[in-house]
Amino acid sequence: MAESWVNSAERIGVDLHLELSGPGGRRAALTRALRDAVRGGRLAPGTRLPPYRSLAVDLGVARNTVADAYAELVAEGWLTARQGSGTRVAERARPPRRAVRAPAHAPSRARGPRHDLRQGTPDASAFPRAAWSASYRRALQAAPSEAFGPGDPAGRRELRETLAEYLARARGVRAEPDRIVICSGFAHALRLLFGRDTPGGPAGGAVLRGPLGVEAYGLGFHRDLLAAAGVRTVPLPLDEHGARVAALGRERAVLLTPAHQFPTGGPLRPERRSAVIDWARARDAVVLEDDYDGEFRYDRRPVGALQGLDPERVIHIGSVSKSLSPALRLGWMVLPERYVEPVLAAKGEREGWASVPDQLALADFVAGGSYDRHVRRMRQRYRRRRDRLVGALAERAPHIEVTGIAAGLHAVLRLPPGAEGPVLEAAERRGVALDGLAAFRHPDAPTTAGDGLVVGYATPAEHAYGAALEALCEVLAPG
Repeated sequence: MAESWVNSAERIGVDLHLELSGPGGRRAALTRALRDAVRGGRLAPGTRLPPYRSLAVDLGVARNTVADAYAELVAEGWLTARQGSGTRVAERARPPRRAVRAPAHAPSRARGPRHDLRQGTPDASAFPRAAWSASYRRALQAAPSEAFGPGDPAGRRELRETLAEYLARARGVRAEPDRIVICSGFAHALRLLFGRDTPGGPAGGAVLRGPLGVEAYGLGFHRDLLAAAGVRTVPLPLDEHGARVAALGRERAVLLTPAHQFPTGGPLRPERRSAVIDWARARDAVVLEDDYDGEFRYDRRPVGALQGLDPERVIHIGSVSKSLSPALRLGWMVLPERYVEPVLAAKGEREGWASVPDQLALADFVAGGSYDRHVRRMRQRYRRRRDRLVGALAERAPHIEVTGIAAGLHAVLRLPPGAEGPVLEAAERRGVALDGLAAFRHPDAPTTAGDGLVVGYATPAEHAYGAALEALCEVLAPG
C-alpha cells in the first residue's frame, strides 16, 4: 500500500491524502482512491487537483499513471479538465444530506436569553480588533525563530518583562520577570498550585495544600475545582469592609479578592490588609490574591495590590479575561521565590502552556500603550453603563438598593427577604438572564449577605444595553 500526503511546493490545489491499495496496478489504485475521495466528499466540487508531475513525485509513480487516472475520471464525469484551468472536481450534483432528527426524548436546544445581564464577562463587541491585529503582526515579524520551538515553561521573557513593568506601574506589584509564570487564567493557576495529578509536580503532588480560607461569597466554580483536588475550603465571614480575616486560624493559605470583593463589592479595609499579612508571617502561610478586575475603578483612586505589602507572602494572580477577553486564555502569577520552581515543575508538559504567539502579541500590546488606552476607554464605557443602571433603577424601581458599584463590571441589587427566587423566575420568563446572590455563597457559610441580584452591566453589546435595562426595570418595577 502506498500512502502520501500531497504537499509539493510545485502543486496547485489542496493538500491531498491518498491511500493506494487494493487489487490492480498503480493506475487502478489511484483512480479508485480519487473516485472514493470525490464520492465521500473529501474532495469538494470545484477543488483544483495537483498537476500530474507534482502528484506523481509525491506518490512515487510515473507521470503517465497520474495522467491516465485523471483522464479516466474526466471521461466518467468525476473530474473536468480545461486548458489554463487545470484539473478540477466536477461541479456534480451534491448528494442530498440525510436529515438527522433528534431522538424523541432529546430536549430542543435552548435559545440564549434575549437580554444577558449575567456577571463575569466584558463586552465582547468592544474587543480592540485592529490594535490587537497590529500587535499580532508586529510580534510575529519580530519574533526570533526559537520562539516557535520548545520554550520556557515560565512563559516568554518578552511578556514577563512587560508585565513586571506594567504591574508595578498600574497595580503597585513588586515583580521581577523571574518571579512571573504565565498561565491560561485564574482557574489554571489554581490547578497548578493545588492540583495533585500535575505531571512533573513536586513531591506530595501539590505546591500548596489545604485547608484554604476563602471568602464566604465567591465563585462556586473555583470551590468545585479545589474540592476536586481534595482541598478543604473554610469560609470567612464578610461585611461591608471585606473578609473578616481575624477569623483565620490554622489554615495554610487564604484566597482573597482584596481590590474588589467578589461578588458583594468593596475593597478590603487597610487594617485587614495588614492583619492578613501579619497572619501569613506568623503562620508561615501564603495569601492568594485574585486581582480579577483591579483596573476598573470609577469613584476613587485605585486600590493597589496586596502583594506590594509582602511579595514573599502573597501570590498575585491576574489575567486579561475581564480587561480584554476570556477567549485569549492568558494570565499570570507573581510568585514568592520559594514557589517558582515548584510551580514550573507542576506545569509539566507543554500542552498546558499558553499560546506563544498570543504571549508575544500581548507583550507588544502592553508595551506599545494599546492596553492602557483600551482599559481607559472601557473604564469610561463601563462607568457610563453603571450610571445608566443606577439612574434607571432610581426612576423605575426606587425601592431597590444598589451596592458594590465603586469598581468592577457588576452591581449588587439588594432585595427584600425571600424575593430572590421569585425575581429570578420573573426575569427568566421575560428573557432576562441574571445571577442570584445566593448562588455565590459557600455551602458552609451562613446567609449573611441577604437576598439580591448580581447584575453584570458589561456583558451586553453597546446597542443592546438600553433594551436590557428596560427589561430589567420591568422585572423589578413595584407592583
